[in-house]
Amino acid sequence: MNAIETKDLTKVYSNNFTAVNSLNLEIPKGSIFGMLGPNGAGKTTTIKMLTCLIQPTSGRATVGGYDVEKNPNEVRNLLGMVPQQVSLYKDLTVMENSQMCADYYGVPKDERDSRILDLMELVDIKYAKDKRIGQLSGGQKQKASLVASLVHRPDILFLDEPTIGLDPTTKRTLWDLIRELNDDGHTIILCSHDMHEVDMLCDNVGIINTGNLVAYDTPQGLKDALLESNRQEITEALTKISDESEKSVSQDDLENLSLKKMSVLLKSRDDGIIETISKSDNVKSVEVARNGRINLRIDSFDDMAVQNVLNDIISSGGIITSIYTEEPSLEDVFIKSTSEVNEDDRA
Repeated sequence: MNAIETKDLTKVYSNNFTAVNSLNLEIPKGSIFGMLGPNGAGKTTTIKMLTCLIQPTSGRATVGGYDVEKNPNEVRNLLGMVPQQVSLYKDLTVMENSQMCADYYGVPKDERDSRILDLMELVDIKYAKDKRIGQLSGGQKQKASLVASLVHRPDILFLDEPTIGLDPTTKRTLWDLIRELNDDGHTIILCSHDMHEVDMLCDNVGIINTGNLVAYDTPQGLKDALLESNRQEITEALTKISDESEKSVSQDDLENLSLKKMSVLLKSRDDGIIETISKSDNVKSVEVARNGRINLRIDSFDDMAVQNVLNDIISSGGIITSIYTEEPSLEDVFIKSTSEVNEDDRA
């Protein structure tokens, strides 16, 4: 079952500008979904339609099985929202803000405060329940915002840049909390420009650009697709250069196009192992860094290249403590998916 579904969802503003163009999206219930896109891509407009703040021009969207146009109140009761800029009242305490949100959603009075205190304990902000929002740090404000957003027990939680501007320790605390909320059954929509955060937390990722869904898959699936795309582009480039007998391109340049980096750290350095690696048909160059790490350039088109290098090391008695190969990152996927954009098409 899907928590959110859209079918040809479209938003055209009064100036005839299309912010979202026939968006077809499925977000499984109980998943963490990463919504990515450059500034002006249509993410905010999409979220506003899904949260019933604005109506679509055409198409359809359902949230928790309810139509956003026909059943807006039912949709709102299913949602929690943690905006990028904390929107709690600065002169009220954490407790007072949470109570006000609970009253707005009709949480029964006899269970309101106990529910709030349980949430405060969950996100570790109970110690500051009587502090005014204006007195809190950035991380404390985000935790307070989470309590206020969860007090009515929403099925679906929207998080907009939840860790922006936070220190690494507080970031990790919030990441753990997001996982815990997901384990408790919440579907989470994460909007973030932190690619590491999205890669680490999300089950599926959708990239929106100029109002269109230009990529959708698991984080690893997106990276694997880019790797294959890069291989095809390199193959085409090599073929074109070969066909045109491009004299300005040296043999080394041609070889470098088909190579990727591999780095290995051994428990103890052995010149005999390095010599064995150097003789491998898959290895173009070997360099030993000052920290002892062995940096290689290997054939990126041979699927057995990495395996062969590892076999050479192990058969020579080497003990591998760390391996790294150069692969596309989620940031590479994002840049590739959003690179071909006409500035006039931005939302």
